[in-house]
Amino acid sequence: MVKSGEKALIFEMSQEGRVAYSLPENDVPEVDITEVIPAKFLREKPAELPEVSELQLIRHYTELSRRNHGIDSGFYPLGSCTMKYNPKVHEDVARYPGFARIHPYQPEESVQGALQLMYELQEYLKEITGMDAVTLQPAAGAQGEWTGLMMIRAYHQSRGEGKQRTKVLVPDSAHGTNPASAKMAGFETVTIPSNDKGLVDIEALQQALGSDTAALMLTNPNTLGLFETEIVEIAELVHAAGGLLYYDGANANAILGKARPGDMGFDVVHLNLHKTFTTPHGGGGPGSGPVGVKKELIPFLPVPVLKKEGDRYTFDYDLPHSIGRVKAYYGNFGINVRAYAYIRTMGDEGLRKVSEYAVLNANYMMRKLAPYFDLPYDQHCKHEFVLSGKRQKKQGVRTLDMAKRLLDFGFHPPTIYFPLIVEECLMIEPTETESKETLDEFIDALIQIVKEAEESPEIVQEAPHHTVVRRLDEVTAARKPVVRWYPAAQD
Repeated sequence: MVKSGEKALIFEMSQEGRVAYSLPENDVPEVDITEVIPAKFLREKPAELPEVSELQLIRHYTELSRRNHGIDSGFYPLGSCTMKYNPKVHEDVARYPGFARIHPYQPEESVQGALQLMYELQEYLKEITGMDAVTLQPAAGAQGEWTGLMMIRAYHQSRGEGKQRTKVLVPDSAHGTNPASAKMAGFETVTIPSNDKGLVDIEALQQALGSDTAALMLTNPNTLGLFETEIVEIAELVHAAGGLLYYDGANANAILGKARPGDMGFDVVHLNLHKTFTTPHGGGGPGSGPVGVKKELIPFLPVPVLKKEGDRYTFDYDLPHSIGRVKAYYGNFGINVRAYAYIRTMGDEGLRKVSEYAVLNANYMMRKLAPYFDLPYDQHCKHEFVLSGKRQKKQGVRTLDMAKRLLDFGFHPPTIYFPLIVEECLMIEPTETESKETLDEFIDALIQIVKEAEESPEIVQEAPHHTVVRRLDEVTAARKPVVRWYPAAQD
């Protein structure tokens, strides 16, 4: 039985005989299903699906959808995720029949417009990153990392150093996908510590570099929101050791039109179209993680490579040293369309403004909140910044508690407990698309929570108070999730 205030499961709404569809009369001969599908694959009894009306179905899922948080419904300040607004005009463009109704296996002659769009998007991304070639194949940033590392591996193998260069260096502030991708690509990982300014420790880097170094993976600005000011020296050190420099593009929103990874000395770069270029984000996809490379790595690009021959666009599969295909078809085309529309809409000046406003918003919020938290790195940040809740922890209130309390104010919490090198970390990224009024509302909410932690800590410790679902046992929810409905459990 459903308790007062709880939402009934759609199975609990079921009444025998109700249907939510109406099908036309069958106008083709019926066949024995066992003649089409072997009996061993057929159910012995019908699936126990809920029986509800169309109106019940619509109301049920519409109500559930309102419980989800998204950028269209509220502020989403997840650090290192760049949850920026996705303009709806890009959705309209992606739904044009000429884009939405084509098939990847159509003859090239019939989809020249789509190939032109992808080719031009590659050219734009080359210019934005300072790379010599770009592939749109990877489906996400993490797959882009793996793709780039596989090309780095192939590069070293082509030079007879594949067995020798086995280590990828990763800063301790890096995204977790960096070491994971390196492992997936067959490398060992070595952690490089940060110095007291939150930047790569140059001395530790020098000690780690050697004849076994394949690459250094670096995010610039890093996940603390700080620009690696010694990037030119870092690039020279890595290259002098025979390694390559990999750019994690998750934080590219801070440098659009201002700086290019290729000019910093990077050899490989991935971008997250679903972050930096406003395509839909979250919920497991869709994503897109194009990879750009310098000319030395072009022979190892995934096939097919999109080329322009005169006025014709074509796929080239003749790359004998390619690492092979990494994604079915040629990546997530609909995401490419949205990113292309964004770049064309913004133009050079618009992309520069993106970075300027993103950095301005982050620094504004950081300075407003600094008196109420510990500020691990007291310097200008880029697109995001980190605070520490150590002060509140001494009062019995953890960062997790403050994040939960933010839900009562209608805000999605920022990233917490990452990077791991900051105790009780809150990582906040406002992006450029939020108004000052929204930023002030979020700032005021956090300040109120800090005061509650001082005066009435139990309010924060027991939060959230006004959400549909109160605080969960997160360990049990993660390790023993219940993700299906069992009729036997109705009591």
